[in-house]
Amino acid sequence: MSAASWFAIPMLFAALYPATAQQQPIGVPVPPLGAGPFVVDTAEQHKIRVTVVTKGLVHPWSLVFLPDGSMLVTERPGRIRVVREGVLDPKPIGGVPEARTKGNGGLMDIALHPKFAENHLVYFTYDKPMENDKGAPTVARGKLEGGILTDVRDIVVTDAYEGTGGLSGRIAFGRDGMLYMATGGNVGWVAQEPSSLRGKILRVRDDGSAPPDNPFVGRAGYRPEIYTLGHRNSLGLIVHPETGALWNHENGPNGGDKINIILPGRNYGWPVVSFGRDYAGPRISESPTREGMENPLVVWIPSIAVAGMTVYTGDRFPKWKSNVFVGSMRTGEIPGTGHLERIVFNESTQELRRESLLGELRQRIREVRQGPDGYLYLLTDEDDGALLRIEPAQ
Repeated sequence: MSAASWFAIPMLFAALYPATAQQQPIGVPVPPLGAGPFVVDTAEQHKIRVTVVTKGLVHPWSLVFLPDGSMLVTERPGRIRVVREGVLDPKPIGGVPEARTKGNGGLMDIALHPKFAENHLVYFTYDKPMENDKGAPTVARGKLEGGILTDVRDIVVTDAYEGTGGLSGRIAFGRDGMLYMATGGNVGWVAQEPSSLRGKILRVRDDGSAPPDNPFVGRAGYRPEIYTLGHRNSLGLIVHPETGALWNHENGPNGGDKINIILPGRNYGWPVVSFGRDYAGPRISESPTREGMENPLVVWIPSIAVAGMTVYTGDRFPKWKSNVFVGSMRTGEIPGTGHLERIVFNESTQELRRESLLGELRQRIREVRQGPDGYLYLLTDEDDGALLRIEPAQ
């Protein structure tokens, strides 16, 4: 066979089998989110309606309800927006510091001081720009006055890091009045290093100082702010509204997303143990459990990229009482497969069943919160992100 004939064979093969000639991207096509509303059938509550409250948000990350019923919504590029009576204010809140927006970085979680009605203090987390193009996950607070944050200052600045790795940045006020912060620790062994604030859940006063009853205060080599260690990337952190316990969830690598009940001084295992695999395939650990490290309450295999979490306590959905809802940004490493996950527990906090909701919308669900009206509110982590409301359809 001539040289020309040999060169012609690949061209002929590509013409006959075009799918093999050009590698197709992984993922499911995601059409633009429609205007809604969308009516969906569910396993126990049955018909629900999903209403698009507003669009035009750029990668929204978190939301919080103000006493007047309006809400504050963070956008990862570094803005805090206001939604009043379903209308997005075109003018962002002023006074927000610049955020480093590389990779998963930017402006993240937001929470109100327990005495917000008196002091108007708003807390938020962001990736603080540092020298040499580094960033540091940071908690800041400011007083909200007339659409502007004043007296803004950083109260917790964690370790500066390079690259674009997971940051976490979830915050929640406990019933003890303390502020809890989850920090990302997916790089190396930093989550197990007691001198680092990464890969931990921190517990501080409302001014950022470490209280004297933290579990590692006075222990050589340990930062006093540390409450628990061994966490990967915690994108959910809540106080359970019925028990008062602190819950978090973490993104595993390829498999191994999980929910934990957080107890002081405990080690949650990463990267010593994990139910997941590295992205290239090998297992993270030979065994997913080990004595002296806490077992998770819930595990996902494959991963669903958990984000946001709430426990339903309202009256609008009586069949969902005490169910836990978490957002999913993608399932099994396949883009375009985000959804909302519902988990049912018994009275002993043992899992009974799960349900995947809203997969037909193909949206990355970054946040889920119960509103004061008893409805569920979701944020979609998209270029044109949306605020969604779940209501009964009948």
